[in-house]
Amino acid sequence: MTDRHRHVAVFSLGGTIAMTSQDAGGATPTLSATDLVAAVPGLAKTGVQIKVHDFRRLPGASLAFSDLLDLVKEIEALDVDGVVITQGTDTIEETSYLIDLAYSAETPIVVTGAMRNASMAGADGPANVLAAVRVAASAEARGLGTVVVFGEEIHAARWVRKSHATSPTAFTSYPGPIGYVAEDRVRIWSQPVEEPKIPLNQLSNDVRTAVALIGLGDDGAVLRAIGTQVNGLVVAAFGAGHVPMSCVDALADLAKEMPVILATRTGAGPVLSGTYGFPGSEADLLSRGLIPANSLGPVKARILLQLLLMRGADHSEIAEHLSHVH
Repeated sequence: MTDRHRHVAVFSLGGTIAMTSQDAGGATPTLSATDLVAAVPGLAKTGVQIKVHDFRRLPGASLAFSDLLDLVKEIEALDVDGVVITQGTDTIEETSYLIDLAYSAETPIVVTGAMRNASMAGADGPANVLAAVRVAASAEARGLGTVVVFGEEIHAARWVRKSHATSPTAFTSYPGPIGYVAEDRVRIWSQPVEEPKIPLNQLSNDVRTAVALIGLGDDGAVLRAIGTQVNGLVVAAFGAGHVPMSCVDALADLAKEMPVILATRTGAGPVLSGTYGFPGSEADLLSRGLIPANSLGPVKARILLQLLLMRGADHSEIAEHLSHVH
């Protein structure tokens, strides 16, 4: 059971969990944080004291770095036992990791949302909020960093992915959840190795990054075009870090001008360092100055790259940070 008389702040950012269907067609964010909390059966029985914050009312796809950085600053000023953030599911795998990188205290931060809006049969928002509050209020979650709670599973922000467009069980992670909620109890069985945090002071907003997905037959022309518009690039490569031979020169040239991170587009597993040696292999690309993402996927690698560049980090600092990602 959740400890009674614990205090949890709930921040609503919008998204499907805060949407209702409109007569004109389509669902839009209309529910406040108070509305969301009021719709959760059994929440009062937990004994947790809830304070709501109606922070944003935006679709998940419209949240920006500035929204999340402002949110972290507000959370840092609170004296609570835990924090729950409700938002659109489109960007949860990115926002949760951003918060995890930026927030250094041991207070649990739990991100959740819904795949079905409040007007639909089987809306999953109330159950997800209840489970998220239980996790945020629990002693077991302290020191875990930011987690995502969905379908009563607890996922580490570093590993979680939205792996289905519509399913209520859309959120998965490799190597799997780090815990779950059952019979009102929070049960944790693993914890990621701690990653260095990125302080929020002295950040520059004049930074642009992108993910370039490598596909069959790519010749490097698109990579060069993207390179003219960004300060840093993440390459979502084949397999363990491979690209067509025709892309090698473009990536080598870009790596001389900016940090270029080599990630795998597969969804799980690491970028290798020396197993293959053909032109366009991981060993070839790393020898040309690309930085290995290790086990960090391309979407999250871009979040990390963006924050580090906003702090003015150079190639060696970015490589050092990524060396701690397992």
